[in-house]
Amino acid sequence: MTPLRGSTSGLPLTSGRSIPRSKAGISRWFSTANAGPKSVLKLVASRLLATIPTLFGVLVVAFLLLNVVPGDPVAEMVGERADSATIARLRAELHLDDPLPVQFGHYAWGVLRGDLGHSYITQRPVLGDLAERFPKTLQLAGAAMLLAVTCGITLGVLASLRPGGIIDRLSMLIAYVGVSFPVYWVGLLLILLFAVALQWLPPSGYGGLAFLVLPALTLGTRSIAFLARMTRGAMLEILPADFVRTARAKGLPETRVIGRHALRNALLPIITVIGLDVGNYLTGSILTETIFSWPGVGRYVLLAIQKRDLPAVQGSILFLSVIFVLVNLLTDVLYAKADPRVAYD
Repeated sequence: MTPLRGSTSGLPLTSGRSIPRSKAGISRWFSTANAGPKSVLKLVASRLLATIPTLFGVLVVAFLLLNVVPGDPVAEMVGERADSATIARLRAELHLDDPLPVQFGHYAWGVLRGDLGHSYITQRPVLGDLAERFPKTLQLAGAAMLLAVTCGITLGVLASLRPGGIIDRLSMLIAYVGVSFPVYWVGLLLILLFAVALQWLPPSGYGGLAFLVLPALTLGTRSIAFLARMTRGAMLEILPADFVRTARAKGLPETRVIGRHALRNALLPIITVIGLDVGNYLTGSILTETIFSWPGVGRYVLLAIQKRDLPAVQGSILFLSVIFVLVNLLTDVLYAKADPRVAYD
């Protein structure tokens, strides 16, 4: 079969090579599709090295912001009835009376050893608290992303097939509504409708699948809207391309033309949105977890901020920053795998 080629604005991602059908062929294709001046391992190594200054900056900013906020964390720990001797002893143990550079040195050395400190509230290692709560945040983020990718891409593809039609207008209406409404407002509306009025789902808490539906839908609403609009725009640019017309002229089924040729070549902007959304799900789910009493990292961070739990806040910020950096790194790798024309210098 002659590989399909397109114009400069719509080159197929196979770069002139047809995609093999067998699993072994697909594996070999992926291993060679991105052959270039840098391998994937070099790409990962260079990206990891580039994140070191970023993470150090995050560490410094988080430390300084929490130390200039008014209030005494020791007072939050022991309460108002504690005597001055107890407060002084705790401040000395926590190095709170040391100069800021000395405090930062103690904290940075602990981070290098994998110690994010002990929470003032739970009296447990911060890393242990985060490890306990992160799987719940990951569960919520995974459900929201699955919902967003399935609904958003489907709506975008359907809207692009008949621009200006009923499906296009309905899809874009859903997208505009999803972008316009704040997350907390969407969550409250869903609680009022499905938990209070219809009583189909529990309003909050953590448990079975029923407890996951409303927070996942709330967290994924904006992503559905963005993915639908992005997919529609990318597909409208790809569908008139020469290689799509050639595929149709060869008599290929429409589903194969759309799925294998058109949608595959529209993946790059979609991957960008998905990568950003995954990072936002894992690091920015504070409102959703608070509204639905979901025991994840976001709710833990909010409680730590309210109680001025310095180690918990600093450790959480650093932990979430690392997660966000790793997600962006994965997005870069997917870029290189999805389109061999993408070069990283």
